Amino acid sequence: MTSPAIDQTKLEAFVAQAVGDLSSAYGGIMISLGNKLGLYKAMAGAGPLSAKELATRTGCAERYVSEWLNAQAAGGYVGYHAVNDTYELSPEQALVLADEESPVFIPHAWQVPASMWFDEERTLEAFRTGQGVAWGDHDSRLQCGVAAFYRNGYRASLVAEWLPALEGVVQQLEAGISVADVGCGHGHSTVLMAQAFPRSRFHGFDAHPASIEAARRNAAAAGVADRVSFSIARAVDYPDRQYGLICFFDCLHDMGDPVAAARYAEQVLAPEGTVMLVEPYAQDKVENNLSVVSRMYYSASTTICCAHAISEGGHLVLGAQAGEARLADVFRKAGFTHFRRAAETPFNLILEARR
Repeated sequence: MTSPAIDQTKLEAFVAQAVGDLSSAYGGIMISLGNKLGLYKAMAGAGPLSAKELATRTGCAERYVSEWLNAQAAGGYVGYHAVNDTYELSPEQALVLADEESPVFIPHAWQVPASMWFDEERTLEAFRTGQGVAWGDHDSRLQCGVAAFYRNGYRASLVAEWLPALEGVVQQLEAGISVADVGCGHGHSTVLMAQAFPRSRFHGFDAHPASIEAARRNAAAAGVADRVSFSIARAVDYPDRQYGLICFFDCLHDMGDPVAAARYAEQVLAPEGTVMLVEPYAQDKVENNLSVVSRMYYSASTTICCAHAISEGGHLVLGAQAGEARLADVFRKAGFTHFRRAAETPFNLILEARR
């Protein structure tokens, strides 16, 4: 058997791609360190700084800061001025790395791959046995990282763009309705809606007890505990309050039986109620999802989303790149007759379902 001919140019290009990916993985650790040590915040708006000046501002050891800065400069995450050996964070870089209220703030997202590495043995076992891994069985950095990463995106878009894209829902929220946030996690989405619509009442549900505890703390800190409640419940057994709006934020694809979850939503929805489904952006065919964002989603789906759905019985394991057509089929099977794409972002599909 002869070996296939090797195209040296293709080989070198692919090796360069793989090394680039490896470099970015190393860089993620540097980003997390820079965030937790306050290095980015100290650089934001400060102009050019030497390693010694940054070390003094942050109470860190200069030699470590110097090496960290060089790693950042090599990766294009800070600017380097050779003429005076200083480093600078641009306003654009500051939005991504230093401003925790920015919709593009990224450092918390690196907690997710950290948890994936920590849980590697669980994932290897899942591959070999076909068994699932429940959300709560992962390293805690997963839940914290996901909640913090999604919070700013929701803050930028949920009230300002996504809810207004739903037919008549803002007017109902302003008048006062009951809202269910199913799979609410740390409750950031629930709290944002409660802050914007004080006449409505919001009820967050999640099967993960630690997330519910965090959600209650977040509601209290935001001053909306009087109109928000959080309870431990699954997507098929939360209380029936005839909700005017039921929300699934980036969670339906994690469920072991999404049809049952949608069917239950249909049963507890008010006559003129709406379901808002927010899912990772995806086209309907794999060949149209071969992108950097899809690679991230497919990877997380392999170790997190599919794993949890399988842990819940795996009746229908959608994965994080389900696409609009498969999601529409879920709601059609659940008894909904109206399903449409209300809005989209590079990262999310915002879908509306009604009876």
